[in-house]
Amino acid sequence: MYEKETEELFSQLKEDADISRFLSENEGEMAQPLHVYLEDLLTQKQLNKSEVVQASLLERTYAYHIFSGDKKNPSRPKLLALAMAMHLSLAETQYLLRYAGLGLLYPRHPWDSIIISALERGLSVKDANNLLYSLGEKDMLG
Repeated sequence: MYEKETEELFSQLKEDADISRFLSENEGEMAQPLHVYLEDLLTQKQLNKSEVVQASLLERTYAYHIFSGDKKNPSRPKLLALAMAMHLSLAETQYLLRYAGLGLLYPRHPWDSIIISALERGLSVKDANNLLYSLGEKDMLG
């Protein structure tokens, strides 16, 4: 996807005092907006957007606003619902969270542990929410 490794960009950024030059020289290395990445995921995984939206249990208009880029900063739980609806692996989900600038799932937090388990088990959003509820945690959509 990118020509340079992240470490190479870090190194170049530390050495280059001119941030404008760095950004200009590395324009093709910068992350695309979240909605572009989500569209790429749909294409890579050959998923139907309307089916993903339905499986996410998100409010339909809100989900489409995420995919269109009208909602630029979705909350972590809502992005996790989309990840689960797209059947992303734990590694793919962590990358998506990092890409969106959100905190990674951390197994020392009970809520996160439940989501990690749900992803590893391939649970639907509904089943993950039921599991969260049964363990006394707030669901992804609440």
